[in-house]
Amino acid sequence: MKTIVFLVLCIGLLSFVKAQEQETETTRKAPNFKLENIDGKFVELQKEIGSGPIIISFWATWCKPCVEELSQYKNIFKEYESKGLKIFAISTDNEKTAAKVRPFVKSKAYPFTVLLDPNSEIARKYYVPSVPYVVILDKLGNIAYTHLGYMKGDEIKVREKVDELLIQNVEQPKSTL
Repeated sequence: MKTIVFLVLCIGLLSFVKAQEQETETTRKAPNFKLENIDGKFVELQKEIGSGPIIISFWATWCKPCVEELSQYKNIFKEYESKGLKIFAISTDNEKTAAKVRPFVKSKAYPFTVLLDPNSEIARKYYVPSVPYVVILDKLGNIAYTHLGYMKGDEIKVREKVDELLIQNVEQPKSTL
């Protein structure tokens, strides 16, 4: 009887592990968005996909971990921009605090694109539970990584994921038309 219970548990565990593997192999297309940047110009995600990985960071000016994370993304962006990396820092500041975003960004000299989502419409599309929240897309626009929160050292995993996606870009054959 113990052997049968053991076998059933093993089969159940293997089924669970296999289901987890299949879940990670399935890719989910990132929802498209069109948002205004801090200079009043519109940026559409769909038009930005294709050259390399994209980091989308949901943040707010009042969020200290967000600011720490974005300072790390400055370094990552400078290192990987020439390899096709794009970063969209999407501010979820509401209409009351949105006026602070532009001067805040200018004071921090962020080299990447900062977008405004004052009604958190795009944050809801991405199921953002709170900020900071990062989503990394592959060059095809599929969600390759997500992470909630920020602690010193989290940027290492982001850097590793960007490296992994850049290697995949090199390994993928170019399409011929």
